[in-house]
Amino acid sequence: MIRDDIKAAQIAAMKAGDKESRNAISLIQSAIKNRDIEERTKAQPTEDDALVVEVLQKMVKQRRESIDMFRKGNREELAKAEEAEVAVIERFLPAQMSEAETAGAIEAIKAELGATGMKDMGRVMAELKARHASALDMSKASGLVKAALS
Repeated sequence: MIRDDIKAAQIAAMKAGDKESRNAISLIQSAIKNRDIEERTKAQPTEDDALVVEVLQKMVKQRRESIDMFRKGNREELAKAEEAEVAVIERFLPAQMSEAETAGAIEAIKAELGATGMKDMGRVMAELKARHASALDMSKASGLVKAALS
């Protein structure tokens, strides 16, 4: 499980005296704990690894947005710190599908569902998320689905 990998990395970072990694991993654990609390109120909880991957993807997205803003504001030192956090977070994410693999998955789902136009985008996106959410950046996949259906 990804949680176990994160805990092991936290211990290794503490032993190695790697302050940056330790801090980033603490942030990851905090975000996961917050999400666990949110999940308690749901009738049907999300699968554990899927939940962790979702949290990690959200963290990466937030940091990439911050990096862009810091660069626009000429704050390169803050952008570098955010990039270091992204590198730590991405260590725990499963390998992402390439654009070609994503396009192939979209075509397979499109054929399976009989999707022909933009009216079917919601169904295709839902099925894509159900099958490949942990290995996809859904915002990028959305653009590929739009292109495939138009």
